[in-house]
Amino acid sequence: MATRRHEEQLEESLGARLAATRKLTLDLAAPLSDADATIQPHPDASPAKWHLAHTTWFFETFVLRDHVPGYRLHDERWPYLFNSYYEGEGDRHARPRRGMLSRPSLDEVREWRRAVDQALQDALPNLPAAALKLVELGIQHEQQHQELFLTDILATFAENPLEPVYGAMDPPPCHPTEPLAWIAGREGLVEIGASSGFSFDCERPRHRALLHPHRIANRCITNGEWSDFIADGGYSTPTHWLSEGWDWVKAERIERPLYWHDDGTHFTLAGRREINLAAPIAHISYYEADAFACWAGARLPTETEWEDAFSSSDPAIGHQLDRAGPVVSRPGGGPFGDVWQWTRSAFLPYPGFAPEEGTVGEYNGKFMCGQFVLKGASCATPRGHSRASYRNFFQPSARWQFTGVRLARDA
Repeated sequence: MATRRHEEQLEESLGARLAATRKLTLDLAAPLSDADATIQPHPDASPAKWHLAHTTWFFETFVLRDHVPGYRLHDERWPYLFNSYYEGEGDRHARPRRGMLSRPSLDEVREWRRAVDQALQDALPNLPAAALKLVELGIQHEQQHQELFLTDILATFAENPLEPVYGAMDPPPCHPTEPLAWIAGREGLVEIGASSGFSFDCERPRHRALLHPHRIANRCITNGEWSDFIADGGYSTPTHWLSEGWDWVKAERIERPLYWHDDGTHFTLAGRREINLAAPIAHISYYEADAFACWAGARLPTETEWEDAFSSSDPAIGHQLDRAGPVVSRPGGGPFGDVWQWTRSAFLPYPGFAPEEGTVGEYNGKFMCGQFVLKGASCATPRGHSRASYRNFFQPSARWQFTGVRLARDA
């Protein structure tokens, strides 16, 4: 009896988190018109409507279709439109042309979400363990898309000369800038990777890694420090840059972080704002982060250095590094609340890596080429979706996300 009650409580908790996650996505879309939600600003970003639809497709496909006997798809034409990259699910609409999907309408997508949400809640008590695991994966997957939703709508509105405001959002609180200091990290064999709770397959297995003598900065680099880099010719001095990065700077005529203007303002979800020089730099690429580190006489941290610093059992390290304890998500301040932080580590499989079984195994492993790991979380990351073992990843030229930099040095 006790075991059954425990299972019921787990189902209730999962159902509540599922409902809350699905509602938050709808809330994020509430300020948008159908036209706002349909536009695709560039091939790497997706329309807001597509995010609402794709996350619904994920649950309908991998949970309802595959685990609920007799379930019928809401519309048999839509999986072709809203499959992202799962080859096991067949052909799909081309990613760069997602902005051409004027139909289904935003209201039709909302109705689809309502139907799928009801079917999920009805099915939860009878779902097998494998399906419940997929529901958890779907919640985490949708949280990722909530962050992408915000970064993509920012990119969308930035393309409009009217500079529309997404919402009257106050900027995240910014702590007074402390002097940049260097904190000694641990040396020798350490363990990194997920240890308990939910994790994506790319975070596993937990394994040993070797740390060489190093120091890591006590905070992220600020807008003010980035302004010094610009003023000192940072974007016009090739010796700071990797070869590919310099080619990118010249080809794209990059002179400043994304969304910055030369009048001391930048475009945000709250519209045009004056740049806060004390706030962490955001919207920079790996190439820019690496060039800044070179200019500053430092380097980017490795993935192992960063993860060990922010999951360390040594309270002195945790206190000195942004005064943040391990595995917390908070807006403003700390390693898990402002910007994702580039590392110098390529996104590669850990020793013993095994992808999830089935088509969902395409989720991470297939992207382990040509990408770099980012650690932490950003101001757009949903609460509770960050942890020290989390491995975000993007191509080195990507900068429309809330991406910043924390420096490291060899000791």
